[in-house]
Amino acid sequence: MANLNQGTGRKMIAQNRKARHDYHIDDTLEAGLVLQGTEVKSLRAGRATLVDGFGEIHNGEAFLHGVHIPEYTEGTWTNHEPRRVRKMLLNRTEIDKWERKVNERGYTIVPLALYFKDGRAKVEIALARGKKTYDKRQSLAAKQADREKQQALGRRLKGMD
Repeated sequence: MANLNQGTGRKMIAQNRKARHDYHIDDTLEAGLVLQGTEVKSLRAGRATLVDGFGEIHNGEAFLHGVHIPEYTEGTWTNHEPRRVRKMLLNRTEIDKWERKVNERGYTIVPLALYFKDGRAKVEIALARGKKTYDKRQSLAAKQADREKQQALGRRLKGMD
């Protein structure tokens, strides 16, 4: 029987918006996280940072490095390390497939979002390639052109042109 107090749906904790700007995202996965008690309480308070995070596959297991979950304020000596390495829970086939791509083609594993799904902490990870500076300029120019197009369309619909 399911616990009635568990929330349903998806409660966002943190997002890594900079990752979509700095990387070409090729594939995404949802992974569970192995956490300590004070980490879960700190996440429930909505405190985490994904900016410096990255994933690594070592000995057939996936790990998340550099994600900052601050210490729980009410915690005692049982508190966790804020930047400790956390294990990600993935299927063997997913781990093997991503490990091949990371080793062969120069991809990196980047966390995109951290959230609770049905009461369990999940991380959305992406298989990504770094963008060059001219790619970033092109994407910014395309975004700016799209914004101007939407503004012009809005003005025209309002009868301002």
